[in-house]
Amino acid sequence: MSPKVSSRGRLPGFEVMHILDQVAELRHQGIEVISLCAGEPAQGAPTPVRRRAAEMQSDGTDLGYGATLGSPALRAGLVEHYQRRYDLQVSPVDVTIHTGASGALTTCFLAAFDPGDRVALARPGYPAYRNMLTAVGCEVVEIPCGPRERFQPSLDAIRATHADAPLAGLLVASPANPTGTMYTTEEFAAIAQWCQEAGVRLISDEIYHGITFDGRFGDCAWTCNRDAVVVSSFSKLFGMTGWRLGWALVPPDLRPSVHGLTSNLALCAPTTAQEAALAAFTDESLAEADAAVRAFAEARDVVLSRLGRLGWSSVAPADGAFYFWAEPPLGPHADTRAWCAALLDEQRVAVTPGIDFDDVEGHRFIRISLAAGAEAVGRALDRIEEFQSGF
Repeated sequence: MSPKVSSRGRLPGFEVMHILDQVAELRHQGIEVISLCAGEPAQGAPTPVRRRAAEMQSDGTDLGYGATLGSPALRAGLVEHYQRRYDLQVSPVDVTIHTGASGALTTCFLAAFDPGDRVALARPGYPAYRNMLTAVGCEVVEIPCGPRERFQPSLDAIRATHADAPLAGLLVASPANPTGTMYTTEEFAAIAQWCQEAGVRLISDEIYHGITFDGRFGDCAWTCNRDAVVVSSFSKLFGMTGWRLGWALVPPDLRPSVHGLTSNLALCAPTTAQEAALAAFTDESLAEADAAVRAFAEARDVVLSRLGRLGWSSVAPADGAFYFWAEPPLGPHADTRAWCAALLDEQRVAVTPGIDFDDVEGHRFIRISLAAGAEAVGRALDRIEEFQSGF
């Protein structure tokens, strides 16, 4: 008799990872590929962060286990970050440090929800939300969002979903992956306040805050709902994807569970990353982050200027993040998975089919990452136009 294999671990993989494997193989063969797949800033960590990481290897900094919920210095640095960026008063005890936003989300899901709890989120959306919630036993309730809703769940749709059967939680992201869309400040506040009044735990993924194109840094859920869980990371704005360092703002009722879970599941976040990340708040690092956002905006403008020639429809308004979500003409291809495969084969351009983010309507959509920069995006669009001219 064979031993049991847990069903909770049978989660779908990401199509984008398969495409990235193909890109790596082509490049290994010496073939030039323009990749607009990965949600990874091209600039990497700020110079002061890299400098501090190098220094601590020889200056005697203690790199052993750290405090379970994060170094006091980094938590204090994030308190100053919320004061500076949001004019928001938080305390170091509100802040917990994790192995990336993914670690923060998984920990907070376990702390906030029991198996069988209903948690709503947008479709299309980041697939790991759905997969992590499924793995911890929650019932995922997807709220379909299209161009009419600007690809964000409206308050009316959230209320209707709650009326069908009570929700334990609602997960939102503004800006969102894969669409880049954002709520207005008023819309976001209304949803956050409704969650508090209805007893629905709001989980606000704010990882793309700061990467915005309308002058806002982003709206923090804690400005109007202190029962919410706020999650963010150094990965996107600061380009520190591989450093695996994120954080959460955790309300008092969840703190004992978050402490217990973190001490058992992770012990602590990476000590080297925590120490180096203190340098992310320096003027030099912030200037580099601002320059990266300007580069994302330039790449976005390149796409916007070409939409008429590309013939793409159902385009999501890319208010922030570094993505573009659109419905291309499929031509002879059955869906965008086939479309993307043919584009890579014929033109050596890699983009992500929408099925990763929406298993109902995603076969009609693609996601383009702007993180490669305006020049690479422009060359890729030249090739895409040539590809589509054959339809």
